[in-house]
Amino acid sequence: MIHKIERDYYRFKDIIKGRIKQNLKKYITKGELIGAQGKNLISIPLPQVDIPKFRYGQEQMGGVGQGEGKVGTVLGKGGQEAQEGTSQAGNMPGEHALEVEVSLEELANMMAEELDLPRIQPKGHGVVSTSANRYSTIRTSGTESLRHFKRTYKEALKRQIAHGEYNPDDPNVVPIKRDKRYRFWKPTPRPEYNAAIIYIMDVSGSMGDEQKEIVRIESFWIDTWLRSQYDNITCRYIIHDAQAKEVDQNTFYHTRESGGTLISSAYKMAKTLIDTEYPSEDWNIYLFHFSDGDNWSGEDTKLCIDLLKYHLFPRANLFCYGQVESRYGSGQFIKDLREAFPQEEKIVTSKIDDKDAIYKSIKEFLGKGR
Repeated sequence: MIHKIERDYYRFKDIIKGRIKQNLKKYITKGELIGAQGKNLISIPLPQVDIPKFRYGQEQMGGVGQGEGKVGTVLGKGGQEAQEGTSQAGNMPGEHALEVEVSLEELANMMAEELDLPRIQPKGHGVVSTSANRYSTIRTSGTESLRHFKRTYKEALKRQIAHGEYNPDDPNVVPIKRDKRYRFWKPTPRPEYNAAIIYIMDVSGSMGDEQKEIVRIESFWIDTWLRSQYDNITCRYIIHDAQAKEVDQNTFYHTRESGGTLISSAYKMAKTLIDTEYPSEDWNIYLFHFSDGDNWSGEDTKLCIDLLKYHLFPRANLFCYGQVESRYGSGQFIKDLREAFPQEEKIVTSKIDDKDAIYKSIKEFLGKGR
């Protein structure tokens, strides 16, 4: 039985979700949600939602149309005194924005609806690493709370008919101990689909703080979506200038080097990671590379294309290249990739001119459902 207050609570939650969905594009392109992330929840500020509340008046304020008094008598405080403000500091709390906690799963579902993202069908057969307990068998012993009514009734009915005790004119079926049947669980193997996300970023001198913030925001939403599609996600981070190295997440978003750019060094490291730790028959592999489009030479770009074509594409579900606008970058690499792979389904390229372009870029990256 659902009480009225519970219905009101769920209705209010639906209103909140509706407001979040209306403003989701704004949240996607801003970075404040990343700092509000807990273990499985996000705190979202909704200043436009008013929470219903009671107001209590002061005692002995007088009634309306009751008691003694003459025409023109002021009831309570009013007039000029009530309308004018005061220069003294107050001691009452002010208005605050409503912060609503939303699970990452709910946020991913809203994101899917807003961006029209297809569900991902994981490749491979999955790795059986867990089992779920399901009440799929029947036993003759168990607790009364798990007694199977229909099976118990059938056993009692069969017994009474077999012994000639059943009277159709008085169909009173009373089960005895040996008639009772109980639900019982047994472990059912559950395959888990694993995904490895390899983030690659150019940290040469032309990639500034603004470009890294764009990468950080976009990566958060990519993570949110992919984690809703897979049971087990692992993330690896590679940075590169003229040389590549693997780092932790914090270093990935805050490192800045002053050297040149050699993209092939990062692709070689990604290939090594996949070869040694993520066999493609067991893992769904995603690569996301962010750069401003500069590379050391045309020869290195040719090497990158060979690494993608012969080593990364055959193993990966998807390779996404996001070119972040920079006043110092040439922007040539995205042109080279589009020219080299005009029909390749495994690659998605996206130009990200500013934070407002994050919304479109996420849809381009994840819209294939791979």
